[in-house]
Amino acid sequence: MPFWTKELPAATKSAISASIKPWNEMGLKGPEVFRLLSQGVFDVGNTQLGFVAGDNAINDATDLAGVSPTIQTFHQVTDAFRPHLYRYYEEKVKVKPLGMLSFQAQVLYCRSEIKSLADLKGRKVRTSGASQADFVGYFGGTGVNMAFGEVQQALQNGVLDCAITGTLGGYKAKWYDGAKYLYALPINWAASLTAMNQKTWNKLDAATQKTVLQEFGRLEKAVYEQNVRENDMGLACNTGGQCPEGPAAKMILVEPSAADLELRRKALLEHVLPRWAARCGAQCVKDWNASVGKAVNLTAKVN
Repeated sequence: MPFWTKELPAATKSAISASIKPWNEMGLKGPEVFRLLSQGVFDVGNTQLGFVAGDNAINDATDLAGVSPTIQTFHQVTDAFRPHLYRYYEEKVKVKPLGMLSFQAQVLYCRSEIKSLADLKGRKVRTSGASQADFVGYFGGTGVNMAFGEVQQALQNGVLDCAITGTLGGYKAKWYDGAKYLYALPINWAASLTAMNQKTWNKLDAATQKTVLQEFGRLEKAVYEQNVRENDMGLACNTGGQCPEGPAAKMILVEPSAADLELRRKALLEHVLPRWAARCGAQCVKDWNASVGKAVNLTAKVN
């Protein structure tokens, strides 16, 4: 909010001013954001890339479940694949990418006890995107596509057994009202993209365009550093630790075992990566292998 309403207007000497509204308050669920942006319904849009993975599997390329065990690795993966993702948005979606943001580690909030990933068998788990659903499916769980705002009640009512979101995001949304166990294994990082309508972008002079991209680069860095800080804060806020955001909840913190770290990688190699590669196609996989694959020493194959 401050970036769009204060910082960018100041940096562009009021050449750009903006009002900002969450898309859920607009009656949207997330997957429609870039389609509406390309049509000019609004000038700038942001949504989680997992929400639009159904439009094209390339959207999962920077944030596949299990690829980035740490946020530092995720940062490297994002920068490695960024040119390919931007080209897709410029050429196919006809919007101008401004930058990429993310959240804290995406972890499991569960109603009943969870000791390991194997305990996902038979459970209904809210996932945000095909990659997370594939990850849960590997262990015998069922991925459920559900809007973020509906999850708290679904956990309380038992419609869901577990749900995946950020360590602090779940606290702020009071998922602890229904979920009693927090399984602190990072699955992925909720990558998102911010883009501008192409016609709006073309109306800006070159100097203003340059300033917008520079300022958004600064915002990216600030959000990344904030995510690093907020990750442990979210764990503490949910599980009775020191919480600067409000009263700490009393969830039970479950730390992943070394065996589960191996299971996360096994799920990636045997299920998540092959299924994603099949959806994304030969050129997409070739680009991924040449960028992300080199960064994390992995090779995806199209069967």
